[in-house]
Amino acid sequence: MRIQNKKILASILFVLISFVCVAQGGDPPPPMPPPPPGLPIDGFTTLALVVGAYLGIKKTIQNSKD
Repeated sequence: MRIQNKKILASILFVLISFVCVAQGGDPPPPMPPPPPGLPIDGFTTLALVVGAYLGIKKTIQNSKD
């Protein structure tokens, strides 16, 4: 091959490779939505503590009578 043909071939390959590199780019994917909120733990906590204290005190009183 002559030098002139090599320069033309190198130029064509350079242009084609640059087109391929530009074609690889794109917009990034959209961000993920935030996770759903967790369940609240304060729903019946007070009620559970009151019932637990009542049953504990009741059991303690019954055991002390025996």
